[in-house]
Amino acid sequence: MRRKVSNYTVILTPEEEGGFMVTVPSMPGCITYGRTLAEAKEMAQDAIHCYLVSLKKHKEPAPFFGESFITTVAVPA
Repeated sequence: MRRKVSNYTVILTPEEEGGFMVTVPSMPGCITYGRTLAEAKEMAQDAIHCYLVSLKKHKEPAPFFGESFITTVAVPA
């Protein structure tokens, strides 16, 4: 039996004291942390899984996980 895989956009932000904060734009409040990029990605997978389990438990729909685009803009200082 094949398992369905969904892709979610995550934002990894370097922290001043080290490590990375991870946010999931399509899941409000879904934030985690990892000391390394690899750990941050693992933590993101776990946080997303837990978020989806909670939604299912409360009979709420999963968020739309279509394509999203993240970019930067230059702002004069």
